[in-house]
Order: sequence, then structure tokens, then C-alpha cells
Amino acid sequence: MSAITAPAAEPVILPFGSFGWFKRELAPTPERARRTAIMVAAAVLCVIISMTLQVPELSVTAYMPFFMSKQSKFLTTLTGVIGLIGLTIGIGASLLLYKFTYGHPELRIPGMAIALFLGMYVSRIFVLGPLGFLIGFVVAVSQSVGEAVPSPELLVRGLLWLWVAIVYGAGLIVVLNALFLPDEKKAAEHRPKPKSLFVPDALTNPAHVQFALKVTFAAMFCYIVYMAIDWSGIHTAFITCTFIALESTEATLYKGTLRMVGCIIGGALALFTIVFMMPHMETIASLVVVVACASAIAGWVATGSERISYAGLQLAFAFFYSVFQGYAPDTDLDNVRNRVVGILFGLIVTGLVFQYIWPERASQRNSK
Repeated sequence: MSAITAPAAEPVILPFGSFGWFKRELAPTPERARRTAIMVAAAVLCVIISMTLQVPELSVTAYMPFFMSKQSKFLTTLTGVIGLIGLTIGIGASLLLYKFTYGHPELRIPGMAIALFLGMYVSRIFVLGPLGFLIGFVVAVSQSVGEAVPSPELLVRGLLWLWVAIVYGAGLIVVLNALFLPDEKKAAEHRPKPKSLFVPDALTNPAHVQFALKVTFAAMFCYIVYMAIDWSGIHTAFITCTFIALESTEATLYKGTLRMVGCIIGGALALFTIVFMMPHMETIASLVVVVACASAIAGWVATGSERISYAGLQLAFAFFYSVFQGYAPDTDLDNVRNRVVGILFGLIVTGLVFQYIWPERASQRNSK
């Protein structure tokens, strides 16, 4: 009988970018709505606290709820703890390194390259890879902006304020997730504990060293180019090279595509806000409404599957870094242009490096 005939199942694989693909990736769920609401609340609280107390680096603080938020309380807390340890060690190491490199670019540039190489190499061979990555990234990025600070005193103060901005932004999302995310209902899984702090092929697989060299080359190439042409405003190129790098060439290029899409959308939202809304903003309440709307869009995408979540993070990154240029409304569009150009430049350089220098295919890794 036709009444008992099963309906045709929806195809598992949908064409990338099709209407069905977007419908599936953006489909609402109670968990997604809850996590998005928590991100919006955390971003709004960051804006209110930083604007009221005039805490520097508001763009970084507002981005932390998106960067640190994970699917569960445990993962968010673990990420926050690892982030705090890595950030503290990284800033401490950078301050120590500045004793020898401040005012000496011939020492600072090699120091940046070595720190970044070690961070990316450890991220591949260490079981807690993100910790190594974060330390190397913090040291390299903080060294890259040191020459723009006129005195060592201001440099130390700026790095310490950066620590405060990141820690309290990350702490907010950890606390809110602990309060409002439901407890995990799954039974504890008995996973085998790692027998070593390092992955099995840490010392035998040359791909680990090659990966670190590729990322370091791409990031340092971008740094040298934008410093040579005196356009430090596009320093997001350096950050892009480190953040989109993944184990295989295909994964890196796909992540780069997500970053580009998120950057374009976030930059467009920031441009609309600066041109049409900032001139009419007179109170923090109006800014909070704008931040809540942009955060809701970014959070909804960021809480999706791995196929689109990174675009949401990049959307938030581009929006906050473009809009928050001080404690008062600012209609300067140069910041939006510089951020977008820097990200696109980093994407192009990283894509070319990973495509033509020791390309590492996903099929090769799966066969090992």
C-alpha cells in the first residue's frame, strides 16, 4: 500500500553553497539558540564594562566569547584554562624577550620567526597542541607590534592591559556557560589516556617541521612586506597566516574561504554601522543594540557545524576590530579597509605557500 511507503530520504551530501546546504547549516535548534544567546549576552557585557571603565582593547575582549565558547561547559572551561596558561606564559616570555629585542629589529625579527616556528611545531607534536600554538602566537604577535610603541613603559603597560582584556572576556563566557548551559547527560566515556605528552610520530614525521616552516614563512613574508611598504594597518595578514593553517592543504584552503566570507560579511556590517549608524549614536544603549544584533548573526553561524562555524568567528572578529576604534563613536573607514585588505593578503599568501610548498593532502594523512 502507498500509505506505508517510506518518504524519500534527504540526500546526505548537499551541493556546497546550495539553498539546501544553507538551510541545513543554518537550521535552528534549542541548543544553538541557547549558545547564541549566551554569546550575545557576554559580548554586550564586555562592551558595557569596557566602555564604562575604559578598559583598553575592547575589540579583543568582545571577540573572546566567540573564540572561547565551545559545545559544553567542560570544553569551554578547559579552553579557558589552557588559554589563560598559554596567554600568561606567552606575555611573560615576550616581556623577557623585549629586554633584548626592543629597539633592535635585527634581533626582534628572528625572535618572532623562531617563536612562531616553535609554537606551530609544538602544536603538531604535543598532545595539548593549542597550548604550544597560543604561546608561540602571543610571543610572535606581541613582538610584531613592539616597534609601534614609543617607550618600553607603554609597551609593558599595553601588554598587561591586553592580558586583562583577554582574561576577563574569556572569564565571562566561561561563567555564563557554566550557569546557563545544561549539564552533559552523556555517560562518561572510558577513553584511553595518552601514554605520552607527544603524538606517536612526533620525531619521525617530517611533515611536522614542514608545516611549521610553511606557516612561519607565510606570516613573516606578510610582516616584512607590510613593514617595507609602511602599511602596518594590514597587520591582520600576519594573524591570518597563523590562524587558518591546518594539517592538510585542502583544510587550510577551506578554512581560508570561510575566513574570507566571514571577513566580507563582518566588514560589510561594520561599514554599514560606521557610515549610517555611528553618526547618530549618542549613548551606550544604542551601541549595545548594534553589538547585540551583530553578535546574534555571528553567534548563530559560529554555533553551527564545522563546515561554517569558523565563518561566524571571523564575522565577529572583522566587525569588532573595525567598529571599536576607541571609547567614542568613530566614522573613520580606514580601519575597515585595512582589516579586510590584511586578511585577504594573508589568505592569498597562505594559500600559495600551502599549495606549492610541501603540499600535505588529507588523503596522505588518512593513509598513515
